[in-house]
Amino acid sequence: MHKLALCGSAARAVFAGSSGLPAHNLLGFCLMRHQTRRRTYTQDQVKNNTGHFNCYRLQHRTLINLSGHDTNSFLQGIITNDMGLLEEDGTKAMYAHTLNVQGRTLYDIIIYSLKENPSGLKGVLLECDGSVQESIIKHLKMYKIRRKVNISMCTNLSLWALLPQNKDDLLKKTKPNVTTPEKVFVLEVDPRTEFMGWRLITSHEVNPVEIISACHQGNTEEYHQHRYEIGLPEGVKDLPPGEALPLESNLVYMRGISFIKGCYIGQELTARTHHTGVIRKRLMPVTLSAPVENVDQGAVLETEGGKPAGKHRAGIGLLGLSLVRTAHAREPLKLKSSDNTTVTSQATVPYWWPKNTKDK
Repeated sequence: MHKLALCGSAARAVFAGSSGLPAHNLLGFCLMRHQTRRRTYTQDQVKNNTGHFNCYRLQHRTLINLSGHDTNSFLQGIITNDMGLLEEDGTKAMYAHTLNVQGRTLYDIIIYSLKENPSGLKGVLLECDGSVQESIIKHLKMYKIRRKVNISMCTNLSLWALLPQNKDDLLKKTKPNVTTPEKVFVLEVDPRTEFMGWRLITSHEVNPVEIISACHQGNTEEYHQHRYEIGLPEGVKDLPPGEALPLESNLVYMRGISFIKGCYIGQELTARTHHTGVIRKRLMPVTLSAPVENVDQGAVLETEGGKPAGKHRAGIGLLGLSLVRTAHAREPLKLKSSDNTTVTSQATVPYWWPKNTKDK
């Protein structure tokens, strides 16, 4: 029973019936997940660690500054979420996708308001995947036309993720204790889900360990392990540009879309899919029987009977994300590794998803 408890909220969601997955094979899955996964940020907890944080430098993400009179109206027309949210009291960070005209995801972004910010920057900061920063800037400039918007890279800033060592602090949204606030440009709860902790932006020469009480710098690999464990996509490996669909990628669950804001690029297909009320495939966390590095991106998932069940996306170690047909999400699945051996895959329903969905 002790080992079964290690599955935490995910196991409780299954037994409660909220996930749509049966309890068969759950014990074996939980034991495999616990025994084989690498160290994650939660595995190094200490007693009485309320208010303690692990910080991770996110060098794979890039920050772009957009400023000028037309910044908000410009972004309003090319992102899925509503820029008006940043005008509300207490809201300074917002998640969104940019789409192509076919309604498929191009880039996942987080937008930070710079109102009353000590950095001296104006407008907003746009966080995105650093490996495609040139493509993102080209995309922005293509739609900018004659609008009064300035676009510039922020190479002098650093982006960090802060994850509480105590899981209770995630739900309570316990704020890190900053000893020198003037060195913090942005410190906001991750807008995608509270289970991703806090986002911190500082000058590139500042280390959070020096300005936040009870803060320990961790290996960024632990950050990615945590993402894959809870089923949260980030970047072009998880969300291939021009291929991923926003609603299949759980954009609604991550608070990244508005269905009442008005027109934006790619809106038509997204709105039509939303109003049908049925999503037949979803990006879900999976545990594999072999390291994900041996599995090609896009490898086909099959049921034991050989029916197509989705495609693998990305991951680290034995944890990953796959686009899974929800009709087969409760079944053991299989796929071929790069050396043509069979790898088994078990999907789970993240505990931070809504409990009742119309997925079929």
